[in-house]
Amino acid sequence: MHSSPNWDPRQYLRHAGHRTRPFLDLLARIPDLPTAPGRPPRIADLGCGAGNVTVLLFDRWPDAHVTGLDNSAEMLEAARAHTAPEDGGGLLDFRPADAAHWVPDETFDLIVSNALLQWVPGHPESFPAWIAALRPGGTFAFQVPGNFTAPSHTILADLCDAPHWRDRLSTHGERPAPVLDPAAYLERLAALGCEVDAWETTYIQMLTGTDPVLDWVKGTALRPVLTALQDDPTARDAFLAEYADLLRKAYPPGPHGTAFPFRRIFAVARKAE
Repeated sequence: MHSSPNWDPRQYLRHAGHRTRPFLDLLARIPDLPTAPGRPPRIADLGCGAGNVTVLLFDRWPDAHVTGLDNSAEMLEAARAHTAPEDGGGLLDFRPADAAHWVPDETFDLIVSNALLQWVPGHPESFPAWIAALRPGGTFAFQVPGNFTAPSHTILADLCDAPHWRDRLSTHGERPAPVLDPAAYLERLAALGCEVDAWETTYIQMLTGTDPVLDWVKGTALRPVLTALQDDPTARDAFLAEYADLLRKAYPPGPHGTAFPFRRIFAVARKAE
């Protein structure tokens, strides 16, 4: 089993606009949170990353107490540069936590997760504990990539398993069945007594620049490979050159950029009151 990938907040944020849009679409479908006089909403952002979407929660709930959770020291360092807006009265803090083992030790009105759970094998098994940590009428909401059969990922998996890379990378190019389909998430969450809204969307993202799909995956799917080859720059550069050539053929540039379809899966589960 290989170690967790190293994360690069600057690389991840190079495509912040495209990466933020699914979170905004998720946020728009979250129902009103439980309220009580004098008690601001309590929110956990599980897998907060660099904190760039965490702060968007204050647009909806300006007086909330929001805690961002992540297991990457690099991401948490970047996240701590963010603060809650001064005029809303909210609180923002960040803490280390591994979603694979996180069991809430307090009660929340909202647990939200953006593009994290695909990295957590067996994450649906944690749903009962997370739903149990919600106040009555609280919400668990998440979105995950659903593009693991797209060329960007299948080419990566095939290349890692090619004879000249297999010994070093055969376990780094794919994550078998990392996410469920929307219907399966709906069934899991409904069985926990929640009212569930589940759907999927394919965004046709127009990327620009040199080798833009490679630049995109450098921030996410390619992290395990870059981590595995970090001590061998020659091998890393050779792998990237080979992968880039294959991506150019799979995603040829057009007159306005390179169209990069990206499927996302969403679920919003409201706990019974």
